[in-house]
Amino acid sequence: MSTDCQAVKVKATGINSEKCEVMYFKRSNETRNYTMNGRILESDGPFPGIVDLYGSVGGIVEHRASLLANHGFLTLALGYLSFDDLPKDFTNLDLEYFEEAVNFLRSHPKVKGPGVGAIGISKGGDLVLSMTTFLQHVIAAVSIGGCNANTLGNLHYKNITLPGLGVTLERVKFLESKLIDISEVTNNPMEEENKDCVIPVEKAEGHFFFAVGEDDKNWRTPLYAQQAVEKLEENGKTNYELITYPEAGHLLEPSYFPFCYASFHRLVGQPVVWGGTMKPHALAQIDLWPKIQSFLRKHLELQN
Repeated sequence: MSTDCQAVKVKATGINSEKCEVMYFKRSNETRNYTMNGRILESDGPFPGIVDLYGSVGGIVEHRASLLANHGFLTLALGYLSFDDLPKDFTNLDLEYFEEAVNFLRSHPKVKGPGVGAIGISKGGDLVLSMTTFLQHVIAAVSIGGCNANTLGNLHYKNITLPGLGVTLERVKFLESKLIDISEVTNNPMEEENKDCVIPVEKAEGHFFFAVGEDDKNWRTPLYAQQAVEKLEENGKTNYELITYPEAGHLLEPSYFPFCYASFHRLVGQPVVWGGTMKPHALAQIDLWPKIQSFLRKHLELQN
């Protein structure tokens, strides 16, 4: 975590406090003020608000939220899996939970509204696409290594259910290194039997930023991003930015974070390869991080 920032745990009163413990991140040199059931860091503001989601690792992942806060964003690192009494798997997720989190963030007096942004990686990448598509006040989404379909389990919102995109386990590759390559396991969203899983991004009023590592070994991110862009363009939409990085893998983190070629995958239960080559991947992270901030500022700071 950045030494210039502090994490502030807040038992949310704006969300169901039995479901979610959230964290605010603000610059640590700001005056502290006690409100609600936890400590909120005060300053002049207002700041662009961001909901930050990670993937199947579960819990609350803090480092990117802390860094965004150090760059002037009021960021909510939101847990939605395997944290306290939150769901332990992806069988059924409710988008209303994320909507409550968005409204909680928007209600903070230091958040510049009326819209907020969302950033997600991996599974979090498709969740932020769904949030921007279905939730009115999410107006900018950064999807890093995400899919254009809902993945892993059902996503419910009001009377809508997006099924989880399926997998074909026979396509698992066992490498000589004893690592597992799952890059071709997830099915193609645009095949007829999978089309109900596709997130209807063309209906969104907000803006999308797709970040793609062309050597992603988690799934076929370049294909998914291209499918999303094609769907937008077919419907006359230009509300997106797409950036791709040759020789970059799945885990595109902020600048100067260590390159992670392989690690334990919680759902697979084994070490998997994430893809990428060290130097190109590291350079991609250095290039991507300021672009993400510029995108979010462009769409969140100029609101009326």
